[in-house]
Amino acid sequence: MTLGLRRRKMLKGKKIAVIGGGKMGGALIEGMISGGLVQPEALMVSDTDGVRLQEIGRSFGVAVTCDNREAAAAADVILLAVKPQNMTEVLAVMAGAVPPSALVISIAAGIAASFIEERLQPGARVIRVMPNMPALIGEGAAALACGAHATEADLKLARCIFDSVGISVEVPEELMDAVTGLSGSGPGYGFLIIEAFAEAGVRMGLPPETSLRLISQSLLGTAKLCLLNEKPPAELRAMVTSPGGTTLAGLKVLEARRVREALIEAVAAATRRSAELGGRK
Repeated sequence: MTLGLRRRKMLKGKKIAVIGGGKMGGALIEGMISGGLVQPEALMVSDTDGVRLQEIGRSFGVAVTCDNREAAAAADVILLAVKPQNMTEVLAVMAGAVPPSALVISIAAGIAASFIEERLQPGARVIRVMPNMPALIGEGAAALACGAHATEADLKLARCIFDSVGISVEVPEELMDAVTGLSGSGPGYGFLIIEAFAEAGVRMGLPPETSLRLISQSLLGTAKLCLLNEKPPAELRAMVTSPGGTTLAGLKVLEARRVREALIEAVAAATRRSAELGGRK
């Protein structure tokens, strides 16, 4: 059985509620449908924005509602795609409607699985996920952590959903702040790096659009080489760094300016901030 068939079989017959139809919720809806994991009629989307709901309904042919309780009540899988600051209110409203057998998957940054478990019925199965922005184009990176009662089958089902918009990995929940600091915040670092290199190209005489396209594609290809090649990044870097060549000249400047240390410190700062936002020091 192919991977695609296994994924479709895993979600076959499941009713899925997506609570929150924002960008990430929309990306997951599109990924599940376009990947053939579910049919549109298996999905119900809830959101407070009526205009956004109409847009989602038209785009994907799914049922929509402004009532979170209605969406949750009939679901086998509930995707909580709401902002962290709204989680307490959302859970207070819908908790009584969540079926005891439902799997609850949360993508709210900083919200521990235990926080959700405590507000649902005893034994609630919860999986916490940290996705990132490239999921919007099917190139996301998501880390998943099981709550106290989630099973291995639950984890496989959740990974099936997030693999439809990129890749997924499993981590212990205590590492989710580090994930947030690295891949969750990573696109922001990447945009800054691309912006800086594109500006450098312009200073060297390239037209802005040409410079941006060249560096964006170069870094895209570089990332793909890391994913598809078994060699570590340091070895791949050595392969493109000739003695006395242009790449070495540029790398010497980056090392002299402590770019490596700055990036490590950026991830550390974002990790600490994630812990602070979640009430952890």
